[in-house]
Amino acid sequence: MNEKAVLNGKKPENLEEQAISLVGTDIYRKLIKDYTEKQWGRPCTELPAFIIKRLPVRLTYDNNYFNDKYQGIPIGGYTQIIEKMLDHENIEVHLSTDFFENKESLEEEADKVIYTGMIDQYFNYEFGRLEYRSLRFEHEILDIQNYQGNAVVNYTDAQNKFTRIIEHKHFEFGEQEKTIITKEYPSDWKPGDEPYYPVNDKTNNDLFKRYYKKSKEKKKVIFGGRLGMYKYYDMHMVIHEALTCVQKELSK
Repeated sequence: MNEKAVLNGKKPENLEEQAISLVGTDIYRKLIKDYTEKQWGRPCTELPAFIIKRLPVRLTYDNNYFNDKYQGIPIGGYTQIIEKMLDHENIEVHLSTDFFENKESLEEEADKVIYTGMIDQYFNYEFGRLEYRSLRFEHEILDIQNYQGNAVVNYTDAQNKFTRIIEHKHFEFGEQEKTIITKEYPSDWKPGDEPYYPVNDKTNNDLFKRYYKKSKEKKKVIFGGRLGMYKYYDMHMVIHEALTCVQKELSK
């Protein structure tokens, strides 16, 4: 069925309608619907349209994720970049340290604090808890050289409860005799879990606005990242936001 007929000319108001307007009903049902509902734990009709708008639609055989000229990950991963930055600047690092147990002293001693944790937790859930999605990982070591031929394969069906399988050696073209795969299972977040994704529906976004307004009262604290700004950032967006933040601070 023609997507325009399905929507009857209306402006898309949720993810399902936005996806149908972009790719039609067949591709939506085969590739988007089940995968998205596994990822977010709710029907596509209850998710905001912007989530699907971040991915470009191309009528070509270009298999890149985005339309950016350069795409990939750093050689050696992101960890080695951070390690070199910290080592170059001789920055003191404290591991296994609970920020909230040391919050007052850390903020008192620092000229600026960059906080990238959950913004609602920072304010002790004063206005209520924001919702997040978490992930559970299952790792397997297989006695074969190659499992799937790619670093990441997405599973768009409803039968498999994981959303993707990661085969780590393909990120840097390893030639090890064995291979390690990781199955990624989305899950509801609860205290004690790692929060990965903000749930940007209207209820949560309205609640975030209250926390965001309160965050502006904290002159020494910069809130950033997916959790601090309660926003779905891809990695290139995170880097852009970080550099923009630095420029603003240096221009003061």
